[in-house]
Amino acid sequence: MTIPVRPPEGRLWPADADAAVPYWVYSDPEIYAEELRRIWYGPHWLYVGLECEIPNVGDWKTATLGERPVVMVRSAQNEISVVENRCAHKGVKFCQARFGHSEELICPYHQWSYALNGDLQGVPFRRGVKRQGGMPADFDLTQNGLTKLRVEEVNGVVWATFSEETPAFRDYLGEKFWKHYTRVYDGRKLEVLGYNRQHIPANWKQMQENIKDPYHAGLLHVFFATFGLFRADQKSAVDIDDEGRHGILISRKGEQEKTEAMADIRNFQGDLVLEDPRVMDVVQEFPGEETVGMITIFPSVILQQQVNSLTTRQIVPKGPDGFDFHWTHWCYADDTPEMRLRRTRQANLFGPAGFVSADDGEVLEMTQQGATPSPDAHMILQMGGRTIESTDHQVTETAVRGMYRYWRKVMGL
Repeated sequence: MTIPVRPPEGRLWPADADAAVPYWVYSDPEIYAEELRRIWYGPHWLYVGLECEIPNVGDWKTATLGERPVVMVRSAQNEISVVENRCAHKGVKFCQARFGHSEELICPYHQWSYALNGDLQGVPFRRGVKRQGGMPADFDLTQNGLTKLRVEEVNGVVWATFSEETPAFRDYLGEKFWKHYTRVYDGRKLEVLGYNRQHIPANWKQMQENIKDPYHAGLLHVFFATFGLFRADQKSAVDIDDEGRHGILISRKGEQEKTEAMADIRNFQGDLVLEDPRVMDVVQEFPGEETVGMITIFPSVILQQQVNSLTTRQIVPKGPDGFDFHWTHWCYADDTPEMRLRRTRQANLFGPAGFVSADDGEVLEMTQQGATPSPDAHMILQMGGRTIESTDHQVTETAVRGMYRYWRKVMGL
């Protein structure tokens, strides 16, 4: 049973429950603490990384899930473990680098050693020295290992959860979103092209909202509007899962032209020309006519397929008013050299300084600046009506409404 959370003292949820969200959800520290407990450390799958990032036994990568540091490690040839990056003895964060290789995991403080799967295998001076000191006789190595997370590696992506109550990953997505997921993550081997990282001074939910929100895409982003990558006048759809937590924005690339439906889009610049037009060298490669599939897996990641650019975008909360954003640009291991180069060029559209994504980081900061001083005010989520359902157009905020209905359910609000 979900135990209700009290809203911040003296504050209520707006009467228009599905189409209005109070701004205190972005800034209240008690709400943020409950989000960590109920969402990030609760029954949800969290993105950790790509299987190809740790190809050999002993390879590891550090990550942060919620606010807890973890290590993703190749613990056996066909086994990936995710353990908390926290020594069971005194809590030392023992892996400090982003990547590494070890035959075992050793804490530098007192040199407690762990097998790659997190089992405690050695404690210095466990039997004492010259019959003095040592651990108690009933000290059990098997009961004092690293905290192990449940792990599923699904078509090249590694997912972890802190909760035993989390359903299997496929069930967590639901069959509709399993089809969306496997359209791109179809079992082919993946390979990393590169990374970006940035800090955005805004609440973590804002990035989930942003990629569930097709309404802004052709209005905010000059590049999208001008070059026809993602606009309201194109054939498109918004799909949400039965719980409302996951979403996907689907669209088909258009041309660099102004149509009658573009009358409200002030950012269209028909005379804008690329110095290197190869950035827009796009080929159709996935089933169906759509060229965009932007999936938000609640709460931690966006799985981006925008033309030929393939990226995971991981959300790492840093308090109620900030989050780190980790971009991993990837390709298929069997891509031709020409396709790898195409994906690399198109990656310039995204990332912290991308032709498109630079806009998002700035406008989310501006949203936090405006919302935080007015916690009792609320956002208006009425574009497309008040319903929560999949649509065959982009002029809607239905996926944002769905996310907050689910968020309220989990939070007991």
